Amino acid sequence: MAQPSLFIRESPKLTRAQGSLLIAEPIPGISYGEVVEVLLGTGDTRLGQVIDVSKDAVVIQVFGGVSEVDLKYSRIRYRGETLKIPVSIDMLGRMFDGLGRPIDGGPPIVPEDYLDINGSPINPASRLPPSEFIETGISAIDGMNSIVRGQKLPIFSGSGLPHNRIAAQIVRQARVRGTGESFAIVFAAIGVSYDDAMFFIDNFRRYGALEHTVAFINTADSPVIERIAIPRVALTVAEHLAWNHDIHVLVILTDMTNYCEALRELSAAREEVPSRRGYPGYMYTDLATIYERAGRISGKKGSVTQMPILTMPDDDITHPIPDLTGYITEGQLVLSRALWRKGIYPPFDILMSLSRLMKDGIGEGKTREDHRGVFMQLYSAYAEGTKLRELAVVVGTEALSQRDKKYLEFADRFEKEFIGQGEYERRTIEETLDKGWELLAMLPEDELKHVRIEHIRKYHPKYRKKE
Repeated sequence: MAQPSLFIRESPKLTRAQGSLLIAEPIPGISYGEVVEVLLGTGDTRLGQVIDVSKDAVVIQVFGGVSEVDLKYSRIRYRGETLKIPVSIDMLGRMFDGLGRPIDGGPPIVPEDYLDINGSPINPASRLPPSEFIETGISAIDGMNSIVRGQKLPIFSGSGLPHNRIAAQIVRQARVRGTGESFAIVFAAIGVSYDDAMFFIDNFRRYGALEHTVAFINTADSPVIERIAIPRVALTVAEHLAWNHDIHVLVILTDMTNYCEALRELSAAREEVPSRRGYPGYMYTDLATIYERAGRISGKKGSVTQMPILTMPDDDITHPIPDLTGYITEGQLVLSRALWRKGIYPPFDILMSLSRLMKDGIGEGKTREDHRGVFMQLYSAYAEGTKLRELAVVVGTEALSQRDKKYLEFADRFEKEFIGQGEYERRTIEETLDKGWELLAMLPEDELKHVRIEHIRKYHPKYRKKE
C-alpha cells in the first residue's frame, strides 16, 4: 500500500527467519519503520517493515509471515519511506482489511493523497478543548457519561459481555446535533474471529450503517504486524476526513486487547526484556501514540473522537491494558457482568464509569438545561439504592424505612428502565432525560436536592401533567 518510491536499496543477504521476522545484513541509511519489499525466489513480493536496526543486523516484520521465504534466493528491497496508505472521501461506505485494501468487492480507491499511518503530532498550542456533545442513542452513555467531540472514552468489557453488539449499536445510532454538521464513523475490528467479523459486516449492511462508515476488518488469522498497523490506518483515514473534509469523526477500535497481545508477541519475538505480565515496557508510550490522535484543532471544523473497546482479562480492571488506558484517556465506560446476568442490556456499570469531559458537553444549547442536575440526582439516588441493597442482604428488607424502600425500588427500576434498553432502540437525549424524570418522580420532591427548583417545575411529570 506504500506509494511508489524512486529511492530503492537492496540488501545482499538474509541471515535468519524466525516466526514472522526476517534478519538481514545491515546497509547504511536504513531507518526504523521503513517499508521493505521481500522479493521471494518464486518471483512473488511481500511487504514488510523494519522494526529494529543495529550495526550487526536489520530485523524486518513481514506481512503474511516468512514460511515461504527462502533465505538463499530471497532478497530485501528497501523503499526509503514509512508505511503509507491511499486516502479519499470515497472510502465512506467501503470495507477494507488492516492495511487499507478493499475487501468488499468494490474497485480500488482513487487516492486524494498518500499518508503516513503514524500521523503527524498535533501542536499542543493548536488543540481546542472538547466541548460539543455526541449522541449515541444509548441512555447510559448520553445521560450519565456523555461523550464530546475530540474526547477519547474507552469501553472496558470482559470476555462474553456484549461489547461487539454495543459497538455495532453505536455505529448505527451515533450522530452529532446541530444543522449542517457532517458526521462519519471509522470502525476498526482488531484481531476478531471470523464469526465476529461477519457479524459486523452483515450488521452494517443490513441496517444501512455502512453509508456513513469506513470499516476496517482484521481477523485473528491475519499477520501480527497487521494488527499493529490497523488502529493507525483507521486513525489516518479519520484524520483525513476530519482535517481535510470538515467531518466530525467517531473512531471505534475493538478490541484493543488484541492489539496489545500482538505488541507483546512482537516484543517476545524481538527478545526484549518484558515488563508487567510479559508486556513490553513501552506499551504505555505505544498506546499514547494511538489515543492522543483524538482531538480538535484550531481553524479546523472537523474533529476526531475515539471510543476504543478492550476486554479485561479475568475482568481485572487493574490489568496493564485497562490500567494504562485509563491513565491516557478521559474516563472509561465499564460493563458489568452482574447486570448482564440479570438480563440487562447494555450492562453499563454506572458507578464504575466516568466521563471526565462530560461537564463541558452538556447543558443549555448543547443537550438540555436540566441535564447536569438530572445526571447528579440519578447518580446520587442510584448510589443510595445500591448501598441499601447491600444493607438489605444483612438486615432484611423489612428492617428498612419507607424512604429506604423507595430508593431500593428506584435502583431496580433504574437498572431495568434507564440503563436497560433495546439493542435496536435509539433514544434521543430528550427522551433519555424525560425517562430520568419519570424515575425521579418515584422519590419525594424534597429529596431532589441536586436539581434546580425551576427545572423541577418545568420537567417533573407531576407539573407537566398539570399543563
